[in-house]
Amino acid sequence: MRMNERLIVAVSTGFGLGYAPVASGTIGTLAALPIAVWLVRFHEQWWWQAAIAAGLTLLAVPICDAAEKIFGTKDDGRIVADEWMLFPICLIGLPVWEHWQILLPLCFVVARVCDIIKPPPARRLERLPGGVGIVLDDLVASLYALAINHLLWWLIRPG
Repeated sequence: MRMNERLIVAVSTGFGLGYAPVASGTIGTLAALPIAVWLVRFHEQWWWQAAIAAGLTLLAVPICDAAEKIFGTKDDGRIVADEWMLFPICLIGLPVWEHWQILLPLCFVVARVCDIIKPPPARRLERLPGGVGIVLDDLVASLYALAINHLLWWLIRPG
Protein backbone atom coordinates (compact mmCIF):
# COMPACT_ATOMS: atom_id res chain seq x y z
CA MET A 1 0.00 0.00 0.00
CA ARG A 2 1.40 3.39 -0.99
CA MET A 3 1.93 6.21 1.50
CA ASN A 4 -1.09 8.25 0.33
CA GLU A 5 -3.29 5.13 0.58
CA ARG A 6 -2.07 4.50 4.13
CA LEU A 7 -2.94 8.11 5.00
CA ILE A 8 -6.43 7.75 3.45
CA VAL A 9 -6.99 4.51 5.38
CA ALA A 10 -5.79 6.09 8.63
CA VAL A 11 -8.05 9.14 8.31
CA SER A 12 -11.04 7.25 6.92
CA THR A 13 -10.94 4.68 9.72
CA GLY A 14 -10.74 7.33 12.42
CA PHE A 15 -7.09 6.43 13.01
CA GLY A 16 -8.00 2.78 13.48
CA LEU A 17 -11.19 3.18 15.51
CA GLY A 18 -13.27 2.08 12.52
CA TYR A 19 -11.81 -1.41 12.87
CA ALA A 20 -13.86 -1.95 16.03
CA PRO A 21 -15.72 -5.26 15.66
CA VAL A 22 -19.04 -3.73 16.78
CA ALA A 23 -20.51 -0.24 16.53
CA SER A 24 -17.62 0.99 14.39
CA GLY A 25 -19.48 4.24 13.59
CA THR A 26 -20.01 5.01 17.25
CA ILE A 27 -16.46 4.05 18.24
CA GLY A 28 -15.12 5.96 15.22
CA THR A 29 -16.97 9.10 16.25
CA LEU A 30 -14.78 9.21 19.36
CA ALA A 31 -12.00 10.50 17.07
CA ALA A 32 -14.04 13.71 16.75
CA LEU A 33 -13.98 14.59 20.45
CA PRO A 34 -10.55 16.29 20.47
CA ILE A 35 -11.49 18.26 17.35
CA ALA A 36 -14.84 19.22 18.84
CA VAL A 37 -13.23 20.43 22.07
CA TRP A 38 -10.62 22.42 20.13
CA LEU A 39 -13.31 23.89 17.91
CA VAL A 40 -15.53 25.17 20.70
CA ARG A 41 -12.57 26.31 22.81
CA PHE A 42 -10.72 28.38 20.23
CA HIS A 43 -13.53 29.28 17.87
CA GLU A 44 -16.41 30.38 20.07
CA GLN A 45 -18.29 32.25 17.32
CA TRP A 46 -20.88 30.04 15.65
CA TRP A 47 -19.87 31.21 12.18
CA TRP A 48 -16.27 30.03 12.70
CA GLN A 49 -17.60 26.71 13.94
CA ALA A 50 -19.87 26.45 10.89
CA ALA A 51 -17.04 27.33 8.50
CA ILE A 52 -14.69 24.74 9.98
CA ALA A 53 -17.46 22.11 10.04
CA ALA A 54 -18.22 22.87 6.38
CA GLY A 55 -14.54 22.48 5.53
CA LEU A 56 -14.36 19.13 7.30
CA THR A 57 -17.52 18.02 5.48
CA LEU A 58 -16.07 18.94 2.09
CA LEU A 59 -12.80 17.20 2.97
CA ALA A 60 -14.66 14.05 4.06
CA VAL A 61 -16.13 13.47 0.58
CA PRO A 62 -12.87 12.71 -1.28
CA ILE A 63 -11.44 10.87 1.74
CA CYS A 64 -14.48 8.57 1.95
CA ASP A 65 -14.53 8.18 -1.83
CA ALA A 66 -10.87 7.12 -1.94
CA ALA A 67 -11.32 4.81 1.07
CA GLU A 68 -14.29 3.10 -0.57
CA LYS A 69 -12.11 2.36 -3.60
CA ILE A 70 -9.27 1.07 -1.42
CA PHE A 71 -11.56 -1.21 0.63
CA GLY A 72 -13.52 -2.25 -2.47
CA THR A 73 -16.89 -2.19 -0.69
CA LYS A 74 -19.71 0.35 -0.86
CA ASP A 75 -19.69 2.37 2.38
CA ASP A 76 -17.45 -0.16 4.11
CA GLY A 77 -18.11 -0.29 7.87
CA ARG A 78 -14.48 0.56 8.58
CA ILE A 79 -14.96 3.97 6.94
CA VAL A 80 -15.91 6.30 9.78
CA ALA A 81 -14.54 9.62 8.50
CA ASP A 82 -18.12 10.62 7.74
CA GLU A 83 -19.01 10.18 11.40
CA TRP A 84 -16.00 11.82 13.03
CA MET A 85 -15.45 14.60 10.52
CA LEU A 86 -19.11 15.69 10.59
CA PHE A 87 -19.64 15.46 14.36
CA PRO A 88 -18.58 19.12 14.90
CA ILE A 89 -21.73 20.16 13.00
CA CYS A 90 -23.78 18.87 15.95
CA LEU A 91 -22.15 21.39 18.30
CA ILE A 92 -22.39 24.62 16.31
CA GLY A 93 -23.51 27.52 18.46
CA LEU A 94 -23.80 25.56 21.69
CA PRO A 95 -21.84 26.59 24.81
CA VAL A 96 -19.95 23.30 24.90
CA TRP A 97 -16.80 24.72 26.46
CA GLU A 98 -18.67 26.06 29.49
CA HIS A 99 -20.99 23.04 29.86
CA TRP A 100 -18.98 20.21 28.33
CA GLN A 101 -19.99 17.73 31.06
CA ILE A 102 -23.60 17.95 29.90
CA LEU A 103 -23.36 18.94 26.25
CA LEU A 104 -20.58 16.73 24.93
CA PRO A 105 -22.21 13.44 25.97
CA LEU A 106 -25.67 14.71 25.01
CA CYS A 107 -24.55 15.84 21.57
CA PHE A 108 -22.63 12.59 21.05
CA VAL A 109 -25.67 10.43 21.83
CA VAL A 110 -28.06 12.56 19.77
CA ALA A 111 -25.65 12.52 16.81
CA ARG A 112 -25.31 8.75 16.96
CA VAL A 113 -29.07 8.20 17.25
CA CYS A 114 -29.73 10.47 14.27
CA ASP A 115 -27.03 8.71 12.24
CA ILE A 116 -28.44 5.29 13.06
CA ILE A 117 -32.08 6.26 12.46
CA LYS A 118 -31.21 8.29 9.33
CA PRO A 119 -34.29 10.54 9.20
CA PRO A 120 -35.56 11.49 5.73
CA PRO A 121 -34.01 12.20 3.32
CA ALA A 122 -30.77 10.82 4.82
CA ARG A 123 -31.42 7.16 4.02
CA ARG A 124 -32.15 7.98 0.40
CA LEU A 125 -28.96 10.05 0.08
CA GLU A 126 -26.92 7.11 1.33
CA ARG A 127 -27.60 5.41 -2.01
CA LEU A 128 -25.67 8.04 -3.97
CA PRO A 129 -22.34 6.76 -5.30
CA GLY A 130 -18.95 7.10 -3.65
CA GLY A 131 -17.96 9.64 -1.06
CA VAL A 132 -20.96 11.82 -1.81
CA GLY A 133 -23.36 9.09 -0.68
CA ILE A 134 -21.24 8.22 2.33
CA VAL A 135 -21.11 11.83 3.53
CA LEU A 136 -24.47 13.35 2.54
CA ASP A 137 -26.56 11.02 4.69
CA ASP A 138 -24.41 11.95 7.67
CA LEU A 139 -24.68 15.64 6.81
CA VAL A 140 -28.48 15.45 6.95
CA ALA A 141 -28.37 13.38 10.16
CA SER A 142 -25.93 15.90 11.69
CA LEU A 143 -28.22 18.81 10.82
CA TYR A 144 -31.11 17.00 12.51
CA ALA A 145 -28.85 16.37 15.52
CA LEU A 146 -27.85 20.04 15.63
CA ALA A 147 -31.50 21.12 15.74
CA ILE A 148 -32.35 18.54 18.41
CA ASN A 149 -29.28 19.51 20.47
CA HIS A 150 -30.29 23.17 20.42
CA LEU A 151 -33.85 22.26 21.43
CA LEU A 152 -32.65 20.02 24.26
CA TRP A 153 -30.21 22.69 25.48
CA TRP A 154 -32.99 25.27 25.45
CA LEU A 155 -35.06 22.90 27.62
CA ILE A 156 -32.35 21.84 30.10
CA ARG A 157 -29.90 24.75 30.27
CA PRO A 158 -29.04 25.83 33.79
CA GLY A 159 -30.28 29.18 35.07
